[in-house]
Amino acid sequence: MNLAGWILKKAGWKFKINIPPTPKCVIAIAPHTSNWDFILGELAIRSVGMKAGFLMKDTWFFFPLGYFMRAIGGIPVKQSKNTRVTDNVVAAFKSRDELVIGVTPEGTRSARVKWRTGFMHIAREAEVPLALAYIDYPSRTVCIDRFYELTGDIDADMAGIKEYYSHYTGRFPEKFTY
Repeated sequence: MNLAGWILKKAGWKFKINIPPTPKCVIAIAPHTSNWDFILGELAIRSVGMKAGFLMKDTWFFFPLGYFMRAIGGIPVKQSKNTRVTDNVVAAFKSRDELVIGVTPEGTRSARVKWRTGFMHIAREAEVPLALAYIDYPSRTVCIDRFYELTGDIDADMAGIKEYYSHYTGRFPEKFTY
């Protein structure tokens, strides 16, 4: 057991992976209601020797924290209408043999009924699988659970994805809407 796995175990958490190893995929992670979710996710993925990149608001990439965030796979995202984050991430998938990126569809730790759809566009345009992962506080479980087959109907896909996540509870349940 590595250090990340040891920390998770000592904190009373478990990590499960129910999908086969894949060199490329987008992992949608929810509920996202606390900054602890990031730490749990990083510990979980590293506990099995994997590394996943992640998209995060660019304001977290200040000196000296920015060096650390990039070193562990962080990709800063400017939150303006003129940025093409989806195109940049799709290009990164097409130019690499291996790339796994974790994304929180809610896009924030606050209650948000309208989730972002970029993660679906990235998976579809890059032609990589979309995996669904959850962080469930009552069961103290982090799990990369299953692949979700996108249909191309954004509204129907989002409804299916939200239904899947409706069974899990974040650290602050009042901040999670689906």
